[in-house]
Amino acid sequence: MKRNKSCRIGFVSTRFAGNDGVSLETKKWLHVLHRLGYSCFFFGGDSDESERDVSYIVPEAHFKHQDIHDIYQIGFSAPLRPAETGACIQLLKDHLKKHIYTFIKQFDINLIIVENALAIPLNIPLGVALTEFIAETGTPVIAHHHDFFWERKRFLVNCIWDYLNMAFPPHLPSIRHVVINSSASNQLSLRTGISATLIPNVMDFDNPPPLADAYTASLKSDMGILEDEYFFLQPTRVVQRKGIEQAIELIHQLDRKARLVISHASGDEGHDYEQRVRHYAALLNVPTNFVTEIISDQRGTLGDGRKVYTLWDAYQRADLVTYPSTIEGFGNAFLEAIYFNKPILVNNYSIFATDIKPKGFRVVEFDGYITDQTVWFVRRLLDDLNLVQEMTEYNYQLAQRYYSYAMLERHLQTLLMECFGEE
Repeated sequence: MKRNKSCRIGFVSTRFAGNDGVSLETKKWLHVLHRLGYSCFFFGGDSDESERDVSYIVPEAHFKHQDIHDIYQIGFSAPLRPAETGACIQLLKDHLKKHIYTFIKQFDINLIIVENALAIPLNIPLGVALTEFIAETGTPVIAHHHDFFWERKRFLVNCIWDYLNMAFPPHLPSIRHVVINSSASNQLSLRTGISATLIPNVMDFDNPPPLADAYTASLKSDMGILEDEYFFLQPTRVVQRKGIEQAIELIHQLDRKARLVISHASGDEGHDYEQRVRHYAALLNVPTNFVTEIISDQRGTLGDGRKVYTLWDAYQRADLVTYPSTIEGFGNAFLEAIYFNKPILVNNYSIFATDIKPKGFRVVEFDGYITDQTVWFVRRLLDDLNLVQEMTEYNYQLAQRYYSYAMLERHLQTLLMECFGEE
């Protein structure tokens, strides 16, 4: 397809900032679209691009805005919806819709890509505003769904079924739906009659990561890892579905000096599970460090003089990546570990079992709990660097075939042709 530089694309979400999976995957789509010659703009409650003249920031678009959060709390806790909550949803929906119209006009947008805001109901007024805007204008839309509300137990008891059925996601003719795994595609079709394109998460496997540099020479000591300890990296948020207890259990049984380093904070699902992880690590006497303060999008320095590292820096210095999740939409951390040529411990979560494992990746796999075989395999990897190199090189070549930017580019070209036709 020829480059259509006159086409201007607007990304819409609650936020485009930080290391969450949606923000990271959006940056990859942005990179490919820029490479194809498209101009891209952003509408949300926060944006890493806000310093450039390409972002339209509306505080109420963020799921952490107090009024939005209050609606979320009532929507997924109260048995009946108070009348004032419905009125508040409508008021905020009208406010957001007005700003969406302005965003489209200000940047002369031809196509909208909605990142998860029509799938996961963290911001109900935004989803409803988008649905009404699309229904009123027929604007071409690519709805990129990372996870649906029916995949999360906390969303299943609520007093807002009418809004969920209307907007998460909406069934409108100008929307092309994209999902990241085959189960989501099946469930979307069964529940709504909507067909979707499957585009898995990707990494830039055609351009390997740079080697660790001098800046990261002090990373292990700055993260509290002793000289004689192995560095096990848990590169996720601290939420229950990440199954972090299994990584702790592994180290407890391993009979090697190892420390678990957790890179991200608890996020939007509360802090009770973090306390559970801390207590469990103490109970099993497993050294576990939470280093979210010194992990950021960019290198830098904290006010107390401590160095700040990126998650990529941590991957480069890790000995093993632990990924014991019980539920994942796809598995960004899995691809990241492969990208940085690291051995990885993986729980056999459903999407791994159906979409990733059949490709033939070589990992330390367990199914729900750590076994003697799991422990033996990890010990073997720690003791045999040649085996690690053989496994990681094989995994990299496999991922390059299935999860590269080139694959993403072909999918996006097809979607854009469906929206605008062949030039």
